[in-house]
Amino acid sequence: MLVIQPLKDFKCTGCGGSGAFLVMEGDGPLCMTCADMDHLVFLPAGDATLSRRAKKESGLSAVVVRFSRARKRYERQGILVEEAALERAEERCLADEEVRIRRRERAQERRAEEDLDFQAGLAKEILRLFPGCPSARAERIARHTGTRGSGRVGRSAAARAFDEEAITGAVIASVRHEDTGYDELLMKGCDRREARSLVWDDVEELLEAWRAGRPRRPATRTRS
Repeated sequence: MLVIQPLKDFKCTGCGGSGAFLVMEGDGPLCMTCADMDHLVFLPAGDATLSRRAKKESGLSAVVVRFSRARKRYERQGILVEEAALERAEERCLADEEVRIRRRERAQERRAEEDLDFQAGLAKEILRLFPGCPSARAERIARHTGTRGSGRVGRSAAARAFDEEAITGAVIASVRHEDTGYDELLMKGCDRREARSLVWDDVEELLEAWRAGRPRRPATRTRS
């Protein structure tokens, strides 16, 4: 069934009244009351699932269209359905949303557990490769580089498999930022590659100490 949402007032050929919708029948337009459709409620287009369910639940329904002057054609605006049918459809959609919310929550919990397990394993591997690295520092590096979705070097596919090169890269990045004057050089406008070259000796010195099991105090971060 097709119902029109008129662009201007109309006169019902049955009762002489008007309304928000009309049905073309016989000699002219009928209002919803004269068309025996005044018990239906309007559901605007936009939620395909709700519309589909409401139409399925409703014993009587109609498609609502309106003429577009710009496009010179009738365009769908929504549907008319029984109020009880719309309520039942809304309840089903809400139930589905609750299910989706619960699924998202469980997925988030599972990812959080996976992250913690991964970070613990990553910290263990850091200490295996760099036994002189303080445990708290290894945990901090693992937590920083192993955060899901961070895109950091330690979160790469290689690091997830505990690839030594990727893990070493994560440790180098931490040492560069925390134990050298690298950040200060960048703030002074130094080129990134040049800054890395300037601090590399300090980075390598600390890495060698950690590899040898010596928790040497970090070098000063102030560099010119």
